[in-house]
Amino acid sequence: MVRASRKMLAIALTTAVGLSSAMAAEIEEIVVTASPIRDSQQAAISAKRDANHVTDVISADTIGRFPDQNLADSLGRVPGIAIERDQGQARYINFRGMPFRYTAIGFDGIDVPGAENGRIPRFDSFPAVITSRVVVNKAVLPSMPGAAVAGYVDIQTVSPFDREGAAFDADIGAGQQDLGSGGIEKLSLRGTWSDDNLGVMLFGSKNSREQITDNHEYKLAAGATGTQVNQVQFRSYKVTREDEAYGGRAEYRMEGETLSRTFVSYLYSEFVDLEERNHYQVNFATKPEGNTGSNLPVYIDQLLEYGRYDNSTQTATLGADLELSDWNVELRYNDTQTEFNTFLPILYNSGVNFATRAPSLTQASYDISDVLNPQVTLAAPLASYTYAGLYAYKIDSPLDVDAKKLKVDMNRDLVFAGLPSKLSMGLAYDQRKARGYSAIQFDIFAFDPSYTLSTTDTLNVKSFDTGQPWIGNTANALGANYYDNKGLRQAWEAQMSVAPTVSDDQLVAIDEDIAAGYVMMNNDYAWGSVVYGMRVERTNYSSQGNISGAAITVKDDFVNVLPSVHVNYDVSDDIKARFSLTSGLNRPTYTEWRAAAVIDPTAKTVSGGNPALQAEESFGLDASVEYYFARSSILSAGAFTRQISNVIYESTSTIDAGIYGDLFAGQVWELDGYVNGKDGKLSGVELNFIGQAADMLPALEGFGVNLNMTFLDGEFTEINGKTSGLPGTSDFMYNASVFYEDYGLSVRLNYQYRGEWISPIEDPSEVWGAQKRLDMNIQYQLPWDLNGALATVYLNANNLGNETDVRYAGNGYVNQAESYGARYLLGLRVNM
Repeated sequence: MVRASRKMLAIALTTAVGLSSAMAAEIEEIVVTASPIRDSQQAAISAKRDANHVTDVISADTIGRFPDQNLADSLGRVPGIAIERDQGQARYINFRGMPFRYTAIGFDGIDVPGAENGRIPRFDSFPAVITSRVVVNKAVLPSMPGAAVAGYVDIQTVSPFDREGAAFDADIGAGQQDLGSGGIEKLSLRGTWSDDNLGVMLFGSKNSREQITDNHEYKLAAGATGTQVNQVQFRSYKVTREDEAYGGRAEYRMEGETLSRTFVSYLYSEFVDLEERNHYQVNFATKPEGNTGSNLPVYIDQLLEYGRYDNSTQTATLGADLELSDWNVELRYNDTQTEFNTFLPILYNSGVNFATRAPSLTQASYDISDVLNPQVTLAAPLASYTYAGLYAYKIDSPLDVDAKKLKVDMNRDLVFAGLPSKLSMGLAYDQRKARGYSAIQFDIFAFDPSYTLSTTDTLNVKSFDTGQPWIGNTANALGANYYDNKGLRQAWEAQMSVAPTVSDDQLVAIDEDIAAGYVMMNNDYAWGSVVYGMRVERTNYSSQGNISGAAITVKDDFVNVLPSVHVNYDVSDDIKARFSLTSGLNRPTYTEWRAAAVIDPTAKTVSGGNPALQAEESFGLDASVEYYFARSSILSAGAFTRQISNVIYESTSTIDAGIYGDLFAGQVWELDGYVNGKDGKLSGVELNFIGQAADMLPALEGFGVNLNMTFLDGEFTEINGKTSGLPGTSDFMYNASVFYEDYGLSVRLNYQYRGEWISPIEDPSEVWGAQKRLDMNIQYQLPWDLNGALATVYLNANNLGNETDVRYAGNGYVNQAESYGARYLLGLRVNM
C-alpha cells in the first residue's frame, strides 16, 4: 500500500516537472482569488438560480474545502439529504428521507446502475478528483431517468477545456485514526491539456484507511421485573478500507462544423473493505433480568474471520454532438459494468454442540447499567474456555451487472404560441444483465468428516492467539486478545474450501431491457419559464431461477407514462418561486426480483426472491421560494410531498404459488421475502441559508455561515393494514457550518445532526438512533512563488466528538453500539 503510493508520487513529480515547462508561457494568466469559498459558492448558487427546476449544486472546490472522505459526505450537506454510515464512514444517502434505491445516479447525464443490487448507488467509492460539480436534481425533468423517485444525482466530471493549455493538480496526504492509531493515506493526481480543438484529461486516485471499530451488540427484551438479558456480544474489527479510481477523457471540438464535438471518456472506481473480525457472544443460559447479575451460567461463541467486501463501477462513454440545421443533437453510447461482492469465511467456535445441543457452561457476572459500555467478567480466563464445537460459517454473495445504453437527445430553439421556447426530445435504450448468487452455508461437519458428533479442531485455533489485548473506547472486561485472522484463514484454506457450496436456488439471473422516449417544452415568459413534458418507459424483464431442481423463467413487461410540469416564477430580481409536479417509478432490485427460491411443497412455504413484484410508482409535488440577497448568498424554503404505490418491503405474506410452476397454480403459499405493500407517502420542508457576513456587516469580512434543516414525515401501509415508517426517514436533520477565509487562511467547522430512522440493511424493524458529527477543515495557501503553481497545506479532522452510534431493535432496546474514534489527515494540494 505504501509502495503503491510512493510510485504514484514519483509519477506525479515527474509529470509536474514536464508540465511546468509547458506552462511557462501561461503563468502570467493565473489569477489568485482571495476568496475561493465565496467564489465556489457563488458559482454553485448561480447554477441553482439559472436552473429550470428544483435543484442544488455542489462545486468541486466547495467539496475540497470540507473534510470529506468521499462524495457521500459532500452530498450529506445538501438540504434534504442524509447520510447512512458503515463503521463510521459515509456510504449511502437517503434523498429526502426516502430509501436508498429511490435515488438515481449518473455521470455527465448518463444514468448508470447502482453497484449494490443493481439499484442502490454506493457513494463510498467516488473521490472528489473526478468531479467538476455535482448536480442534485430534486424535481426531475422528462429528460432524466424515470427511476429517480427521490432525485437524480448527476456527477459532472472535469473537462480538459476547463483550463487553457496544460494544467496539473495533485493532492497528497497522510494521517491517523485515533482509535488504534491506524494509518491514513491519500493521493490524487489529475493532468489536463488542451488547445483550440483537442483536449485530453487523465486522473488517478487512491485512498486507504486502517481503523479499529469497537462494537457491542445485544439481545435484550422486557422481562417481568426488568430488562431480560439474553446475550451480549463483544466485537473488535480491524478494518482496512481502500478506494481507487482512474480514467480519463479525450475530446475534439470543431466549432461551426456539422459534427461539432466528439469525445470518449472512461472511469473505473473501486471500494475494498478488508475486515478482520474478532467476535465473542456471551449467552446467558437462565435469561436473567435486571441491569446486574452475578455468577450466572453462560456459554460463549467465538467468531473469527478475514473477509472482503468490494464494489466497483466501470463506465465508458462514446459521444458526438451534431448541429443539423436548427437542431442540436447529442449521441451517446455507454457501457457500464458494476460488481458487488461479499465474501466472509467465518470460523465459528461454538459454546453449543449443534449436533447434540449440549452447551459448554461457565460462570459470569454482568453489569449493563451503562449499556454503551457493558461489563461481563468471567469466573475463569477467557483463554481457558472450552468450546463445544468448531463449525464453518461461509457467506459468499457476488453480483455482476453488465449495462449497455444508447441515447439520443435533440433540442432546438423556436417560437411556440408566440413565446421564445426550446423543444427537446430524446430516445434511450438500456440493456442490462445481472448475474450472481447469494450463498450462506453453516456447515456443522466441516471439521468432522467422519460425522461422529465429536468435532475436532484440526486448525488448532488457539495457537493463532496473538496475546495482544483488544483496543477500544470501552473497557476490555472480557479479557479478549486479537487473533491472527489472516494466518488462520490461510491454514483453513490449506485444509479445505472456505467458500460455500452454491445451489441453483441461490442464483440471480435477470435480463432487463428498458426503452424510453420523452418530449419536453420550455416556454420563456417575461416573468419566468414553464417546462412541461412527458416521459414513457417500457420495461421488459425475464428472471431465471430454479425451484426444487427444476429450471423456471418468469417474464413480464409493463409501460409507465411519466408526465411533469415545472413553473419558475421571478417574483423580483432577487426572488424566485418554483412549483413542480413530477412522477417516477422504482423497479425492484435484482435480489428481490430473482426467480430462485427455496420451496417446501409440503409445508407450502417459499423463501427467496419474488419475480412477481410490481414496480413502485410515485407522484410528487415541490414548491420553493429562493431569495438571492447577495452575490454568493441565498435564503430559501421549500416543501415537497411524494405519494408512492406498491411499496416494496420484506415480510411474511401469502402469494399465488403458480408463479413458481403451473403445478402449484391456484395454491396459496406463505412467502418469507419481498412483497408489495399498499400506498406510502412522504412530505417534508427544507430551509437553507448561505450567507457571507460581509454582505451585511463589512467589518466581518471573511466570515460566513451555511445552515440548512429538513423536517420529514413518511409512512406506508403493509398488506395487513399496519402502518410503518419508510426506511431512511428521519423526522429532523440539519447541517451547520461556520467559516473564516482571508489572507490565504481558510477555517471551516461543520456540524451534522440526523434524527433516528429505520434502516433495512440487516433487519427492517431496526432503528438507528440519532447521529451527530463535528468535523473541521483548516487550509493555508502558501504565499511563496512556485513558478506559477499554487500550493495549499490542509488539515482535516473528522468525528471530533468521538461519537458512539447506537441502533435499536424493534422492541425498543439497544441492540448495537459502535465507535471508531476521531480521524486526522494532513495534506498538501498543488495546482499548476
